[in-house]
Amino acid sequence: MNVRRLIPTTAVAGAVVLGLTALSACSTSDAADGGNGDKLKVTASFYPMQFLAERIGGEHVAVTSLTKPGVEPHDLELTPRQIGSISESDYVLYLKGIQPAVDDAIQQSGVQNTVDAATLTTLENHGAEVSGHDHGHEGEEEHGHEGEEAHEEHSEGDGHNHGEEGGADPHIWLDPVKYAEVAKGVGKSLEKADPDHAADYKKNTEALVGELNKLNTAYETGLKNTATKTFITTHSAFGYLAERYGLTQQGIAGIDPEAEPTPARIQELHTIAEKEKATTVFFETLASDKTAKTLAKDTGLKTGVLDPLEGITKKSQGADYIEVMESNLTALQKALGAK
Repeated sequence: MNVRRLIPTTAVAGAVVLGLTALSACSTSDAADGGNGDKLKVTASFYPMQFLAERIGGEHVAVTSLTKPGVEPHDLELTPRQIGSISESDYVLYLKGIQPAVDDAIQQSGVQNTVDAATLTTLENHGAEVSGHDHGHEGEEEHGHEGEEAHEEHSEGDGHNHGEEGGADPHIWLDPVKYAEVAKGVGKSLEKADPDHAADYKKNTEALVGELNKLNTAYETGLKNTATKTFITTHSAFGYLAERYGLTQQGIAGIDPEAEPTPARIQELHTIAEKEKATTVFFETLASDKTAKTLAKDTGLKTGVLDPLEGITKKSQGADYIEVMESNLTALQKALGAK
């Protein structure tokens, strides 16, 4: 197993202090004066955060992503120049637990407007197997919309471990509903960081949330009636998506999409595929398809791409988050036998 993928089980308690609560302490002049003329200088940790910053910030922000297209974000190592650029930012948007190097650099940067997306929604534990039938949505009705105080309370115990060893799963952006919750929080934080353009941030947030709501409806409708509810994936990134739409994710080897599955796991997945009528082993665009092809060959299944959207490249099935998520829906409908 790639050790660098293991997410440290540190609590998110400090993130709240670094997060939204810090925004009120920052004056308008502090936020608006830095770099790129009058634009707010924003640093995003990786693509899902970059997308939010660009769509909500619009013409008022200059966004730099720490993770270049095609780079596997979990393995990111920062250059001294990148570490310096974080310190020079007016606003930093990241997701604690995905990139340990980024978490460390942000903690030491001294930037006031630092927002951890994990504090803007409720994180849950997901293992290699996640079933929407097992988890349901009771927890979200109870905890999902309690506001910032609730996020602070829930976050304190959330270690980030990709759900493998008792920690919380950080892949919240693959659930359009949770991503919309994060978008709302990012919008509010940008309004506080740059009050002069608050009306535009609010308008842009509402437009993006509207798109994400449409995407959620498309998934709900498109995956309602399927021949099977089970899909197999090399990277166990789709726990929230599976839970949202009543599906079951079977991960080959957990958090590392390039890990070789054990003979026992291959046999187990072969049995599951037969029982649950699974048809496809999914791999992702930023990692090797070797594991997926090995399993597919051994089990007689097809292969396909299900993109965890950790970065956009020329190989991506779409130009941005919305388009790639639509491509993912099409791939799932085909694999699950949507009627």
